[in-house]
Amino acid sequence: MLHRCLLVGGFLAVWMLAVVARLYYLQVIRYVSFLNRAQKQQQHTVKLAPERGTIFDRQMQPLAMSRAAESIFAAPAEILDRGMVANLLATILNVDGEQLLGRLNTHRSFCFVKRKVSDQEAERVRSLNLKGIYLYKEPQRAYPKRELASGVLGYVGTDDNGLAGLEYAMDGAVKGTPGVVMLVNDARLRAFRSTERTGLPGKNVVLALDENIELFAEKALAETVEKWHAAGGVIVVQNPNTGEILAMASSPGFDPSQANQAALPAPLNRGIAWVYEPGSTFKLVTLSAALEEKLTNPDEVVDCQMGTIVLAGHVIHDWKRFGALTVREILIHSSDVGAIKLGLRLGQERLYRYMRAFGFGEQTTIELPGEECGLLKPPSRWSGLSIGEMSIGQEVSVTPLQLITAYSAVANGGILLQPRIVREVFRGGEHNHIRPAPGRRVLSERTTQTMREILTLVVEEGTGRLARLNGYSAAGKTGTAQKIDPSGAYSQSHYVSSFVGFAPASHPAISILISIDSPVGGHHGGEVAAPVFKSVAEQTLAYLNVPQDRSTQPIPGTGALKGQPLLTTIGLRSQESNAVSPPEADFADASAEVSDSRPTTQSYATVLVDRGPLVIMPNFAGLAVRRVTEECQEKGLELSLSGSGLAVEQNPPAGTQLTPGSQIRVRFAR
Repeated sequence: MLHRCLLVGGFLAVWMLAVVARLYYLQVIRYVSFLNRAQKQQQHTVKLAPERGTIFDRQMQPLAMSRAAESIFAAPAEILDRGMVANLLATILNVDGEQLLGRLNTHRSFCFVKRKVSDQEAERVRSLNLKGIYLYKEPQRAYPKRELASGVLGYVGTDDNGLAGLEYAMDGAVKGTPGVVMLVNDARLRAFRSTERTGLPGKNVVLALDENIELFAEKALAETVEKWHAAGGVIVVQNPNTGEILAMASSPGFDPSQANQAALPAPLNRGIAWVYEPGSTFKLVTLSAALEEKLTNPDEVVDCQMGTIVLAGHVIHDWKRFGALTVREILIHSSDVGAIKLGLRLGQERLYRYMRAFGFGEQTTIELPGEECGLLKPPSRWSGLSIGEMSIGQEVSVTPLQLITAYSAVANGGILLQPRIVREVFRGGEHNHIRPAPGRRVLSERTTQTMREILTLVVEEGTGRLARLNGYSAAGKTGTAQKIDPSGAYSQSHYVSSFVGFAPASHPAISILISIDSPVGGHHGGEVAAPVFKSVAEQTLAYLNVPQDRSTQPIPGTGALKGQPLLTTIGLRSQESNAVSPPEADFADASAEVSDSRPTTQSYATVLVDRGPLVIMPNFAGLAVRRVTEECQEKGLELSLSGSGLAVEQNPPAGTQLTPGSQIRVRFAR
């Protein structure tokens, strides 16, 4: 008996020891492993996109912001009839029913049905009260101005990751830290508890862009592209004294909020990614370099050889048979032969050195992704024809931002400044003001003063006469560059028409570049782009309250006929088109191709055109700048505005009868 008791007791002791050892193994040694497995079975973690920071213009008007949007997700284990639910939701949410059913069958505890739905879709799903279908709020990117500055802003993806433009470049600062939602499931994988950890919102960004100046530029660009049936274009407005970009309009544009559904234009932002030959606008570099090196002076007379010069066995024809011209007149009348002769004086090494000093051939390092460097070959790769072609803006390619930065250096006294588009990054009380990089001197003040005087004469007397402003002096240069066709030769039908300038000429406050891609029915820079400069510059200078420095009397030849308030005079090409012709064609840019052809002589007729019925001056009191601008556009009135905020004063008063095209003044205040 005792033997049996000892045997049973020993067996029980061994059994208990084995149980304790097993429990120790499971509860202590394998604890972490089993805990992780249990959490994987019972818990499901969903990352929530943080609220992205707001992108403001310089007046703190929001251009990109986040708003709450509802997303729909499913707990498939709770759904009894997944096929019925999938078909029902597919109809309401406009999603693929088979794909949705596949997700419901594949996942057990969690899957998205559709993210960031409209308010109407969310309400319809909520009203169905389907078991296993849930809604929660997450931030969605919104662009209150729609297409305004879309090329600069870029867009985000479904997960709120920046994919282009500033949304991409500033993603690290703007995105913030994601939040987390933890769902706890029971043994049947049914969610019975959720825990949410809020993320950290992103930082806000303040841009140098001004919403109103951007609006002026985009409206003018859209009208010009439509008028000339162009493939696209770009307008850049810069403060030449600080390097800040006040506007960067690109056509075609896009709606950032619909970027995933629409075919996006290429490039998204022509201001930094469009590379083209600048044509005669590049003569700024050639003439300023020759003046800086004291190889010439504005009054020196140069023999332009009746419009013909031979380089490396090739004959280059000017756009007009010029004889003797002063250096000043070479730029005023845009003589290719004269510019080539100055380029030959400089020589390859010096001309190349000045082109690099002006920033061509390298990025400006603006805070935007996708910036191109342009194309600038070193002298070791030049042909015998290269120095002549580069002197007149061919065989070298630039971006619009590089070109306007070079003109701004002439405008501000010779300092090449890094262009800037971001002014400040902040969150709460933490502010990070972006300090501009120091500029570098490329020209002496003496040379820039001379160049400003010559560029002013280009507008007053030369190829840029259609850019003359009412109330302000202006300086600039036209350009008409042939594009390269698929065969590698210069096209005879596709051009880039440009004007780059600044105003007021004596104390520049703004620089403006306009480049229009492949206009139809006209292609000279003085004809296509110069009038756009006039429109944008007058609106911008008035808006910035820049004091006028010249008479506001109508420019001779551009006003209405005396005694004919409803009629105006315009020049028409006889038997050809009704496009307004420039005072002097800027065909020099397109003539560097070796050819014996010369521009034909056009005859012009002066006709009277009925400007239509009278319009009534609206009452703008209390309206914002954008609303006033749109109404003036609809009624065909020329708007001159000053200040910012809401309209407080207008001239003429509301109710006045006006002719279409009349200039009105509106003052805004906060």
